[in-house]
Amino acid sequence: MASQKLQQGLVLGMSTLAFTICFMVWMMFAVLGVPIKELLQLNETQFGLLAATPVLTGSLIRLPLGMLTDRFGGRIVFFILMLVCVLPIYLISYATEYWQFLVLGLFVGLAGGSFSVGIAYVAKWFDKSTQGTAMGIFGAGNAGAAVTKFVAPAIIAAASWQMVPKVYSAIMFLTALAFWFLTYENKAHRVPSSVSLAEQLKTLKDPRVWRYCQYYSIVFGGYVALALWMTKYYVQEYGFTLQTAALLAAAFSLPGGVLRAIGGWMSDKWGAHSVTWWVMWVSWICLFLLSYPQTDFTVQTVNGPQTFHIGLSATLFTVLLFVMGIAFAFGKASVFKYISDEFPQRMGAVSGIVGLAGGLGGFVLPIMFGALVDLTGVRSSCFMLMYGVVWVSLIWMYLSEVRKTPVMGQGSSGPMASASDA
Repeated sequence: MASQKLQQGLVLGMSTLAFTICFMVWMMFAVLGVPIKELLQLNETQFGLLAATPVLTGSLIRLPLGMLTDRFGGRIVFFILMLVCVLPIYLISYATEYWQFLVLGLFVGLAGGSFSVGIAYVAKWFDKSTQGTAMGIFGAGNAGAAVTKFVAPAIIAAASWQMVPKVYSAIMFLTALAFWFLTYENKAHRVPSSVSLAEQLKTLKDPRVWRYCQYYSIVFGGYVALALWMTKYYVQEYGFTLQTAALLAAAFSLPGGVLRAIGGWMSDKWGAHSVTWWVMWVSWICLFLLSYPQTDFTVQTVNGPQTFHIGLSATLFTVLLFVMGIAFAFGKASVFKYISDEFPQRMGAVSGIVGLAGGLGGFVLPIMFGALVDLTGVRSSCFMLMYGVVWVSLIWMYLSEVRKTPVMGQGSSGPMASASDA
């Protein structure tokens, strides 16, 4: 019988690996969508819908999967979920019509629901003092968005876009088998069968849950949306090849995933509130700068007309994305630290609804990005939209928490008790 420490390590390590693969699959249209867009001659809105379709089912399924995890345990739910996704992934290689990609994308999107399974599964193996760090390490599986930007372009260059789903389906199947044989289940972590569905859901009436949904729709929903959008953005805005664009887009996706563990540690040390507050401000500043479109204007001077150009270079653009990716990574961890501190007995249900809200943000935003580009012709309009959303969230956070809670040097317990009544 393996020791408790070994079991914790294997559960955390294999869950993180499995989530990374699931997220890699979930974000596959970020790269795969570019050649499909050219093949089917899609407009920006149609591309946004194609990229976001897997995000829809991955979001809607999070709440029921979270409750199933509470009831039956994370190991069996995670394993079955991965197996269910294998065939739809493979079938994408044979799709030829737009509707076929959309339908298969809905089934592939189930992989995105793995987050609410894994976060509840992992959290219950650790005590409160280390839960933030453990959940942050697990959440680093978001780096699967960056992995797909390295792997998929290489497969496309070596073979064709049809080979990507075939390789991904094989990887998913092998990961599911490894997860099953190298993890453990503790029945004590399950919610008692006497707890009804209504009792599981009653915490959703708490206004704190909806506030955390709003925060997560930015730090996760915005992360997913931009991870799906940035490869194409680099191709069209700066004229890079698909391979170069995907590599540069990974400058946002990679820190937005792997640094989540540091965000968990910071939340354990300084509290979820302090970390989230500063994450919002950093994101607001970055989005303000990213929103400015490429602009040429002429000024009438005493020496005649002078033309000036204002716009972000590819280098400065990438640096700002990198900084915002770090902020989003910390924010994703801090939001779930709120949940583990305040809803320890309902982690599955509450993380499911918060994850659903974040995922829906990731579904709606790419479609809105595409619609805004079709309507305005301004590519940076995607950042303008997110700037407004973050601005609203900062105001809400100030009114509900900041006026009641010290921002520096306080844990999430104690002062948060008063803020939670807002």
